[in-house]
Amino acid sequence: MSLSPMQLLIILGIALLIFGTSKLKNAGKDLGGAVKGFKDAVKDEEDAHAKSKIEPKVIDHEASTHPEVKVDEVKIKAEDTHQS
Repeated sequence: MSLSPMQLLIILGIALLIFGTSKLKNAGKDLGGAVKGFKDAVKDEEDAHAKSKIEPKVIDHEASTHPEVKVDEVKIKAEDTHQS
């Protein structure tokens, strides 16, 4: 059920009679300020979230399945090869 424009005018007229124009004007300013503050907070949160994203690091080469292992050559002395 939606309100027709005529019903909205009647409600607005009754509100003007009860509260007066100054209180309604202040309430409108307060409501507008609250909505603006909410939008600013949401925008700030989105900006902070976008800045905190970490960029993925790109690897320039592919990993091989058979890594090369380099072993240093060891010189064995003749004395070490003879067992007594």
